[in-house]
Amino acid sequence: MARNYELDDTDRKILALLIDDAKTPYTEIARKVHVSGGTVHVRMARLEELGIVQGATLKIDYQKLGFGVRAFLGIYLQKSSVYEGVVKALREIPEVVSIDFTTGAYGIFARLICRDTNHLREVLHEQIQLIDGIERTETLISLEEAFNRPIQLQQILEDHG
Repeated sequence: MARNYELDDTDRKILALLIDDAKTPYTEIARKVHVSGGTVHVRMARLEELGIVQGATLKIDYQKLGFGVRAFLGIYLQKSSVYEGVVKALREIPEVVSIDFTTGAYGIFARLICRDTNHLREVLHEQIQLIDGIERTETLISLEEAFNRPIQLQQILEDHG
């Protein structure tokens, strides 16, 4: 971050609207927040510069693209010092879509998206379990994702000050 910056109510409203729909035009956000389009643009540039906003993503229905298996993978590391090397290797596997360094039983908790269970098996046996530093893994297959949403920033701020 370039400097400390305290978010104000306008910043929070802008973020809440974009979290709800990242494709919302700045002019529409400005109208809803009661500021100029230029103000929204300047605020967003500042939030990006500070690293608070780190781009926008598309929400994809991977099942409709032929990737019907979502799996969670608990990874036991041989020791915590191998974490960075394991993450570097996992990052090279396109089916691994997120990685978290965790407390508890696993050193790493990862999320994978695969075409089917055979594809998942191949990724596990031929790539992930061959990575130096991984002791063993536990796989959980998601039967259904009930919902996947971003944080409801405006509501949380209103409820909890």
